Amino acid sequence: MSLRFFYRFVLFMALIAAGQPARAASDNPVPVSVTDPRLGEVLFHYYQDDYFPAIVRLRAARQQGQLDIEEARSELLLGNMLLADGQHLEAANIFERLSTDNADRETRDRAWLSLAKTWHRLGDLDKAQEALHHMSENLPDDLSHEARSVQAQIFIDTGQYDRTINLLQVSDDSSLWTSYSRYNLSVALLRAGRVDTAVQNLDVIGNVEPINAELSSLRDRANLALGYLQLREEQPQSARIALQRIRLEGPFSNKALLGLGWADARLGNYESALENWVRLRDRDLPDPAVLEAMLAVPYALTNLGSIAQAAGDYRSAIDTFEEETDRIDRMIGLLESDEQFDQFLSEGRLDSTGSRWQFATSTQMREARYMVEALATHEFHDGLRNYQNLSALENSLETWQRDVNVFASLLESRKVAYERLLPRIESMPAQADFNDVLSRQRRLAGILDNVEKFNDWLALANEREFDSWRKISSAASSPALRANDPAIEQLRERIRWLKGVLQWELERNAEERLLRSVRELREVGELLTEAQQRQERIDHTTRVLPARFEELGEQMDELAQRIGAMRARVAETTRAQRSFLQSIAVDDLLAQKARLNSYTLQARLALVAIYELPESSGGGGY
Repeated sequence: MSLRFFYRFVLFMALIAAGQPARAASDNPVPVSVTDPRLGEVLFHYYQDDYFPAIVRLRAARQQGQLDIEEARSELLLGNMLLADGQHLEAANIFERLSTDNADRETRDRAWLSLAKTWHRLGDLDKAQEALHHMSENLPDDLSHEARSVQAQIFIDTGQYDRTINLLQVSDDSSLWTSYSRYNLSVALLRAGRVDTAVQNLDVIGNVEPINAELSSLRDRANLALGYLQLREEQPQSARIALQRIRLEGPFSNKALLGLGWADARLGNYESALENWVRLRDRDLPDPAVLEAMLAVPYALTNLGSIAQAAGDYRSAIDTFEEETDRIDRMIGLLESDEQFDQFLSEGRLDSTGSRWQFATSTQMREARYMVEALATHEFHDGLRNYQNLSALENSLETWQRDVNVFASLLESRKVAYERLLPRIESMPAQADFNDVLSRQRRLAGILDNVEKFNDWLALANEREFDSWRKISSAASSPALRANDPAIEQLRERIRWLKGVLQWELERNAEERLLRSVRELREVGELLTEAQQRQERIDHTTRVLPARFEELGEQMDELAQRIGAMRARVAETTRAQRSFLQSIAVDDLLAQKARLNSYTLQARLALVAIYELPESSGGGGY
C-alpha cells in the first residue's frame, strides 16, 4: 500500500467521523420549582448523579402525598430520572402513560418528546416517529426546536435526506438551535450528494461568533468537517482556512493539526506541514491523530530530503507502536481478569455530568489511556450504570439479609420469653370471676338508683351512724317508754330529739355520699371492664401467638429464600454485565491494536522504501 493511498484513507475516515448529525445537550429533566424539603432532597441526589436514591425518595414522597407539585409533573420528573439512570423501558412506560392521561397540553408534549428521544436513543426509530406525531402543532420555541432536531436525526438515520433538507430550512441568525439545525442540514446535504450547498452551510457555522462553550465546540466540529471535505474535494487552500479556525486547545485540535499538515503537504509546503505534525506528535499518544502524525513527520522529512532523519523517525515510530501494542496487551490482560476489572472500575468515576469517565491515579494509568475511546461511548456508560446499580443492589440485598437474620433472632427471643411467661399467664383469674364481679357491680348500681329514687338516706349511713340509728329506734319502740309518766315523757322527747338530729345529719350528707358512691362505683366498673378487656386480650394472645410465631418464622424463612434467590440472580446478572463491559473494552482495545499493527506495517514499508532509494538521493547506507 502506498503512503499516498494510506493518508487518503485516513482523511476519508476522519471526514466520516466528523460528518455525523449534531445533537444539542438538552436531555435535562423539566425544571421544577423547589417548594418543599422532600423535593429538595430528591433533586439534591439527582444533581449529584445519585439516581437510585433520588428515584427511591421521589417514589416514597409521591406515595405518601408529600410533594408540593402536581402529580403529572412529579411523574414526568420520575420518568426523566429513570431515563438518566439508564432505565429506558420503564421511563418509556411512564411517558406513554403521561401521554394518555388527562395532563395539560405542555406536560403531554414534553412527555411525547422525552418518549421520542428515548426510543431514538434505543434505536427504535418507528416508535420515536410515532411519539413525535402525537405532539401538538403549536409548540413553545424550546420544544419546537428539540422536536425538529429529533425529527431531523430520525430522517438522517433512515436515509431520508431530502425530507431532512426540507425540514431544516434555517434562518440567518447565529443562535445555538439554528447552528445545530444548519449542521444537521449540512450532513443531510453531504449524504445526498449536494456537496457545494453542504460546504456553504458548514462555512456559515464555521464563521459564527461563539457565545458559549457549546457553540464553540459546534463551530470547531463544523470547521473540521468542512476542512476534511475540502481536502477530499482537492481544495487544500480552502481546507487550510477552515482548519485554522479550530481552537488549538479544543477537542478537535488534534485532527485539525493533522488535516492542516496534509493541506500544506498537498500545496507542496512540506516545511509548514512538518511544523504542524511535529506539534501534534508531541501530544498524548493514544489519540489516533497523534499516532498518524508519527508517520506523517518522516513522510514530510522524506519530501524535504532529510532521508536519514526520516529513517530514524520511522524506526522511532516502529518502536513506539510496538511499545504501545505491548501496553494494550497488558491492558487487555487486566480487563480480562474479573478481579482487576472490578478494581479498575472502582478506581475511576464518572464526572459531574455523568458523561465522561475520569481515571484515578494508579499503576495502570498509562495502559488505561487507551480506554478513553471505549469509556466515552454511550453503550459503555449505560452498561457501566447498570453494573453500578447491580453492585448497589447486591449491597442492599446483603443488608436486608442481615436484617432478616436479626429479625429471626428477635423472633426466637420473643418466643422463648413467651414460653417462660405462659405458666404465670395461665394462673391468672379466669374470665368467669370477672363476670361475677361485674354482675355484683351492676347490682350495686341498681341499689344506688333506688336510693336516689326513694331518697333512702339511711342506706347511705356509715356503720357508726347506722348502729346509732338502730339503737335509737330500738329505744323508741321499747314498751317501757309507753308509761304515762312525766319523767318517761321527758325521756321520749329526748329520744325523738336525738333521732331527729341524726336524721337531719344523714339527710344533709346523703347527696354528697350518693354522688361519691356513684362515682366510685363507676370507677370500679371501668377498672373491671378494663381488666376484663385485658384478660380477653391475654386470652386472645395466648390463642393466636403460637400461630403468629409460626407465621412470622415462615415469613422470615421465605424472605431469606427470596433474598438468597435474588442475590444469586443479581450475581449472575452482574457477571454477565461485567462480561459485556469487558467485551466492549477489549474489542475496542483490539481495534486499536490492529490500528497500531497497521501503522507499524506502514512504517516498515516506508522504511524499506527509503532503503531502496538510489545513492544519489541520500538514501544509501541504511
